[in-house]
Formats: sequence, structure tokens, C-alpha cells
Amino acid sequence: MQKADLLVVEDDPALARLICYNLEKQHYVVRHAPDGEEALEQVRKRRPDLVLLDWMLPGISGLEVCRRLREQARTAGLPILMLSARGEETDSVRGLDTGADDYLVKPFGMDALFARVKAILRRAPPADKTLQFEDLSMDRVAHKVERAGRVLALGPTEYRLLEFLLLHPAQVFSREDLLKHAWERSSSVELRTVDVHIRRLRQTLNEGGEPDLIRTVRARGYALDKPTEQD
Repeated sequence: MQKADLLVVEDDPALARLICYNLEKQHYVVRHAPDGEEALEQVRKRRPDLVLLDWMLPGISGLEVCRRLREQARTAGLPILMLSARGEETDSVRGLDTGADDYLVKPFGMDALFARVKAILRRAPPADKTLQFEDLSMDRVAHKVERAGRVLALGPTEYRLLEFLLLHPAQVFSREDLLKHAWERSSSVELRTVDVHIRRLRQTLNEGGEPDLIRTVRARGYALDKPTEQD
């Protein structure tokens, strides 16, 4: 099986060499970009399977690179792991809100990095080709989601969340349940991260003005459910 193509965007030469070397030892195909401009150019030329993106870059910041990638249809669903020395909770939430799929605080060990990379790249083999709920459909082979005829650009985490909810319509799941099924335990994701990704999923699903299909159940969690008159 061909290994994933990773793009490491890091301006610190020593750290970049260390990350690239260790990822190559894991048999990934690894490329490097020292700044945001070069990163965007490399993605334009060849779309990677995952971008490991430093927040603090010369010129265009990692946040801006992430934002630009999310704005383009071709890269809207491109997996992004944000790397940063900014360890405050508000920083991680800001990174996730901008579009990152996960956030790893520097300094980090290589085992932690490998776990995050594997978690983001993980794809569960589809059992049923198509999942359907109301006007929402997911083609699990083509990896394509549509609502009311619109093709939706979902990041990998939002895709897995929606897939799990589509497999269990009308059932309420806690944040812990969603963490268990949409993330690998080794990724050590905080509960608040679930809310960030649910919010992003909800915005994408409803951007055409359709009724909200994600029901929030106070003190319990979330469910994919038919909209009510109160919604």
C-alpha cells in the first residue's frame, strides 16, 4: 500500500529536519516548505494527504495558510495538523476554528506526532456505500457528501463525525462517545474540541439555509435528527 504524502511546513531548519527524518523512517512520503508562500505553492502543484503546519511562520502565518486552504474547493477538506509553541486553550481553539483538524503543542515527542498523524489519516472501511438522512447523503466510496443537491466540503474530522451520526440517526451521543468514534484515543483530544468540530459541521450543513439537522441536547450531547418547529 502506498504511504501517505505529507507536507511539513516549518521555518526552523533543525526541527524541520528532525520531523521529516522521523516521518520518513515511518515510510511516509515527506516534503518540506520553510514558509507559508512555499507551502501554498507546493499544495497547488501537488495536493498532499496531510499538512503539518507551524503556526508562527515568516510572512504568511500558519493560521492564514490554513484559512486560505479552507477557502479553496480543492483543498477545503485537506487534513491539517497545526504545530505551535502556543499552548493556551484559547490558542488551540483558535487554530481549530480556523480550520485545523488537530493541534499539537511544542515541544512534542515523535511518538505523539506519529499518533496524531495516524489518527488524522485513519479511514474506516465503509460497510454501506451510501448513507442517507432527510436531504443529506454520503457516498462513502467516493468520499462525497451532498445536501439538497449541494456538494459539501468537509474536513476529515467533520466527515467522520457526520458518518458516525448518519450510521445512528436520532440517537444522542455524548462528547465522550463522539471522541471515541471520530478520534483515536491516542490523540488526547479535549472535550471542547468536539464542540468546535460540531459547530463547523453544522455551519457547512446549513450554509444553504436548510433546517438544522444536528440537535443539541443540553447536558447530554448531540444527535442527527429531523428538525422540529422549535428549531
